[in-house]
Amino acid sequence: MSPAASHPDLPALATHLRATLDPTRGNKKCILLYAYNGTGKTRLSVEFKNQGKIGDARDTLYFNAFTEDLFSWDNDLDSDTDRKLRLNRDSRFFDGLEELEMDNRIRPLLQRYADFDFRIDTAQWVVTFSRDIRVKNEAGQEVTVTLDNIKVSRGEENIFIWCFFLAVAELAILAAEETEPYAWVRYVYIDDPISSLDEHNAVQVACHVARMLKEQDRVKAVISTHHTLFFNVLCNELKKASKRFLAKATHGGYLMRETGDTPFFHHVAILGELQKAADSGELYTYHFNMLRSVLEKTSSFHGFKGFSALIKQEDDDPDGILHGRLLNVMNHGNYSLFEPMEMVPENKEYFRRILSGLREQYTFNPELFEDAEQASA
Repeated sequence: MSPAASHPDLPALATHLRATLDPTRGNKKCILLYAYNGTGKTRLSVEFKNQGKIGDARDTLYFNAFTEDLFSWDNDLDSDTDRKLRLNRDSRFFDGLEELEMDNRIRPLLQRYADFDFRIDTAQWVVTFSRDIRVKNEAGQEVTVTLDNIKVSRGEENIFIWCFFLAVAELAILAAEETEPYAWVRYVYIDDPISSLDEHNAVQVACHVARMLKEQDRVKAVISTHHTLFFNVLCNELKKASKRFLAKATHGGYLMRETGDTPFFHHVAILGELQKAADSGELYTYHFNMLRSVLEKTSSFHGFKGFSALIKQEDDDPDGILHGRLLNVMNHGNYSLFEPMEMVPENKEYFRRILSGLREQYTFNPELFEDAEQASA
């Protein structure tokens, strides 16, 4: 692992990130940043964006808390019926709203994560939402009824905004002519897009972002997050990206370290996520990917040739063969990343036994599991 580089402030750090992505200095087109909440990720994204502004010109399309502020609710407090989400028409984020049929670009993305629909009124610059529900009519038959002008939840609102951003990002990546609305985009900066998503959707978002970035050479990207699963999937999918751990320095300023192919302490931190999932019972097929990754990194550290050596031998599986084969089968191909499915009860039990055996045989910091144990108490 390379030594940490010190940066005195966020402007210096943003300048360093831009230099790393400069095509005249190297071939990196994506930087992945892992940092804890409160480190300054959002402020860093704003500084990165500001350094690309010269007069009215700019070069960075960004997603962060400020992006979400471009959307604001009008809840129709008088009659409580005409609820709508207003768009800030002064932002260049909405440059292609009227001419590019954004509804049709957003809808296929939104359908991956949500069960509601929407309509963009380009004359009034508002979005209204609807949802289909099944009810029984007077004859006792089930029919579909559409509820219009609904108020979606905060999480659903954030998912809609994220899908809006994805649609814009895809247009920016595909821009071929300087006259196109998003041809000005040279960088995409994404800061923690999954704060309102569950683990399943975190995997889907990471895979989608990775595919979008890998299949193009027009824009460079920075993605920052505190979400361990999201970071793990991005690292697996964007193998050529620069992977870095960002932290505040005790003397002030910031420290940033290249993590290489093994994210900084990531396989250790991910254990807490796995234990939390095991205790809650919300186990999906992709958790086997995560567990195998932890086993591989731990076995390498302890000098074993393969992860099977770390699988605890039990009476019904004295050689660890069954559990080893199960890990191999559940990790076959990429289906478990792109199509997460809940484990069947039998596989959930096998998962818990493998994880428990690892914790019993090898001592990890117990503080990693405190939140999971408290949640299940």
